[in-house]
Amino acid sequence: MPLILRLAFRNIFRQRRRSLLTALSIGGGYILCALSLSLLDGSYNNLIELFTLSNTGHIQIHQDNYLERPKVHKTISNYEALGSILEADPEVKAYSYRIYSPALAYSDHGNQPAQVKAIDLDREKNTTLILDKIQAGQYVSSTPNADGYFEAMIGSGIADGLKIGIGDELVLISQGADGSVANDIYIVGAIIGNKDSFERNQVILPLAAGQEFLSMYGQVHEIVLVLDRFQSALAVANRLQAAFPKLTVSPWQDVEEEFYKSMQSDRQGNQSMMAIILFIVFIGVLNTVLMTVMERTREFGVLKAIGSQPHTILLLVTLETCLLATMAIIAAFIISVPGVYWFANAGFQLAEPIDIGGILFSAFKGEMSFDVFFIPAVVLMLFALVVSLPPGLRAARIAPTKAMSSH
Repeated sequence: MPLILRLAFRNIFRQRRRSLLTALSIGGGYILCALSLSLLDGSYNNLIELFTLSNTGHIQIHQDNYLERPKVHKTISNYEALGSILEADPEVKAYSYRIYSPALAYSDHGNQPAQVKAIDLDREKNTTLILDKIQAGQYVSSTPNADGYFEAMIGSGIADGLKIGIGDELVLISQGADGSVANDIYIVGAIIGNKDSFERNQVILPLAAGQEFLSMYGQVHEIVLVLDRFQSALAVANRLQAAFPKLTVSPWQDVEEEFYKSMQSDRQGNQSMMAIILFIVFIGVLNTVLMTVMERTREFGVLKAIGSQPHTILLLVTLETCLLATMAIIAAFIISVPGVYWFANAGFQLAEPIDIGGILFSAFKGEMSFDVFFIPAVVLMLFALVVSLPPGLRAARIAPTKAMSSH
């Protein structure tokens, strides 16, 4: 072991009190940062996952600019062939087909505007959280009932406005894709969500019923995809856009742009708080290292008097601080792993669950990932290196006669 390294270790254990204070500052900062970063990333990721799985999915495929200006005639005609390609994609976990159209909904008690949404029932339940949103009734069948009527699932806003419930008739009137008047009768099979959910004013039909209603046989408006990781939505969307150049492939960041921007803004605010925490740690470590150097002024004077070069003394102070930071980070890592694991699996249960699109968000959970442990370690090691420089330069520049006469 080089002499300077042995000397650095000796000084660390000789200055136990100062070394302990420095280690506690760095280790405490690491634990606080790791737990905060875990909770921050986990809460945002869980919220985004819940939001996207509630309705939008991670990626949506449309014809032309349907997302910005939806028109009934902007359809995807070869959707089953596209589905076969998506089926073979290793990053696509599930997908579903959808049709949309405005309509007027009628009952014996009145009428009101509604949004017709026809879905592939078998695929949709594996793509979104629609099954969890059923408040009354049951998930409907993709085939007509014994009387030849398709069943529909309606939002709570439609149910309350038209004063209808399970088993009641619902009449829809709209315009078909071929310009004809679309009208039909459906039986209410389920009520979806609540007054705050995406589906509050929707009438959800089986895909075949929607195609028949709007004269859109063999066509859909949207293909919605769910990936193994929502973080890869942009990369997968770009890849699929190159594969399907005649279609428009949009990641969830574009589909829900306002939500994405609000999340980014909130995340930046929390990152500012993390920066303040790290700055406090920085000042604490700098003060401790500086006091250690001042207490050892005579020692550095002796080293210079016997011929030590200024860069050697600077290296010694820097090496001591970095070694101490390394030991503190290792110890803090061992201590923080159980805490981060608990955050990731249990988290904080909310006293009052938050309703997001008809799904209850009941706990803030953390995330256990490489970045949660690695980023604080790198930042604090850089801090240790930076804070060691001013005291080290002071020790390197001190005059031997002045240093040896100090008390």
